[in-house]
Amino acid sequence: MKVIIGQDKCVGSGQCVLAADDVFDQRDEDGMVVLLDGNPPADRLADVQQAAAVCPALAITIEE
Repeated sequence: MKVIIGQDKCVGSGQCVLAADDVFDQRDEDGMVVLLDGNPPADRLADVQQAAAVCPALAITIEE
């Protein structure tokens, strides 16, 4: 799986971090998303899908 972040869409809500904190983080200065793992293992798929689903800005795309 490949995770793609639309930095220009991110609003810094942090929902992605709550869903998959080993894949996503937030910058301290402005709360915008930081992608920790752009190719997480398959066993993280459900959590990454949840992160994409709860993102209010729809800034997360998953290519499987």
